[in-house]
Amino acid sequence: MNTGNQSITGTAVVTGASSGIGKVYAERLAARGYDLLLVARRSDRLLAIGDDLQSRYGIRVESVVADLATTDGLAQTVQKITADPSVTMLVNNAGSSQVGTLAQTTPEKMLAMIALNVIALSALTLAVLPRFQQRNAGTIINVGSMVGFAPTSFVPVYGPTKAYVLNFTQILQQQLADSGIRVQLVAPSATVSEGWDVAGLSLSTLDPQTVMSTEDCVDAALRGLDLRELITLPSLHDENLLRTYETVSAALFDASFVTGQPAERYTSAR
Repeated sequence: MNTGNQSITGTAVVTGASSGIGKVYAERLAARGYDLLLVARRSDRLLAIGDDLQSRYGIRVESVVADLATTDGLAQTVQKITADPSVTMLVNNAGSSQVGTLAQTTPEKMLAMIALNVIALSALTLAVLPRFQQRNAGTIINVGSMVGFAPTSFVPVYGPTKAYVLNFTQILQQQLADSGIRVQLVAPSATVSEGWDVAGLSLSTLDPQTVMSTEDCVDAALRGLDLRELITLPSLHDENLLRTYETVSAALFDASFVTGQPAERYTSAR
């Protein structure tokens, strides 16, 4: 799918674009005038979404049907992105989860989650970074999760992969702080998505008052981007909690470098 002139805002790459958060990101970015490069595994849905957005907004849409958890799918997508000089935004949204204990997680499922949530996100970021740095412009949005901020027992692999996304994004923000490249972490809490059923937990088991609509989540995330937030937590009402988390995390890190000697509690006689 390819039609029309190149958008002045450039092309936004959206992974996991065939449903949920990725689909809404594609819609909202199309409305903002971005051309789109959509990536997902399900070709029928992906092509239908692309046709619809192309028709409604007069933008250029290309689709890459690929499984980013596989070596071939990731390589195909990286090649497509690096070959497209119009790319100005990357939305790393694709991810997978499984609910249960670690003992209930198969090695295959665990490796697939790590491949998609960690390796693919990192590789796609690396794919856009050189051109962004040459231009001193571009936007990277990494979709994490609130479970990346604290150990959560029912997602023993998904949670740690999202902790990686948190740290990876913050380090990238530090490295690019003096540049014109924007890097945002979006960390939703419970949000309407087909992924819940795939993960093994039905949304019907959750209190409806605690579940955010996909549209509200993405609209809040994009508003956070407009406000130049580094971390956007769509459902967090008390922003001071995030500031406290950041302050305490930094203090803990700094305090560990005060001395190279073991702490007294490990050396004093009992």
